[in-house]
Amino acid sequence: MKKGLCFLLFIFIIQLTGKALQAQDQEENTDLVQFSGITLTADSLNPVPYTKILDICNRRGTTSDVNGYFSFVAHKKDTVVFTAIGFKAVSFIIPDSITKQKYSLIQLMTSDTLTLAAAYIFPWPTLEDFKRAFVETKIPDDDLEIARKNLQAADIRMMAEDYAMDAGMNYRNYIDNQTSKLYYVGQQQPFNIFNPFAWAKFIKAWKDGKFKSKEERLK
Repeated sequence: MKKGLCFLLFIFIIQLTGKALQAQDQEENTDLVQFSGITLTADSLNPVPYTKILDICNRRGTTSDVNGYFSFVAHKKDTVVFTAIGFKAVSFIIPDSITKQKYSLIQLMTSDTLTLAAAYIFPWPTLEDFKRAFVETKIPDDDLEIARKNLQAADIRMMAEDYAMDAGMNYRNYIDNQTSKLYYVGQQQPFNIFNPFAWAKFIKAWKDGKFKSKEERLK
């Protein structure tokens, strides 16, 4: 008899517990809300893509798509925070007076302008390094100086026609000619119009009268 009463009491407790859990689940289900919306700029109403939407009450959330649209499940009276790069953070509390399990929101985002301190970048870490570089840096020649040096070198080579070339100069000329032939093997060699030795030979031959006709030579 006692065992039967204990069994009935156990069944009764289980039923009460089940009803309580069911009522709690129903209450929680009524608090669930499909929270959807779109994030737009406050000044031009353009979509704000990839906005972070976080429900700080249950640590859940989502990210808006490229058009600013978002949708996720939340609870009534939850606080939702919207954050995006270049915009101020905005919070929104889902109202508890919602009669349906859906809620839509158009969230406007205000631009956040950050003013950073000026940064000055120097190529030298210290003032002493700058002074040393200023004094020791070699300034490259400009086009006029390069042309002047080239003309001076050409003048020196042109004056060689008045002096006999020694063994060292002949050797250097021969090596330069051989090197040029090896460098341009298999391809067309450049003209010797810019060769100072060729110009020196031409001017010397012209002064010697080698370009005169036979009649002019006999005169």
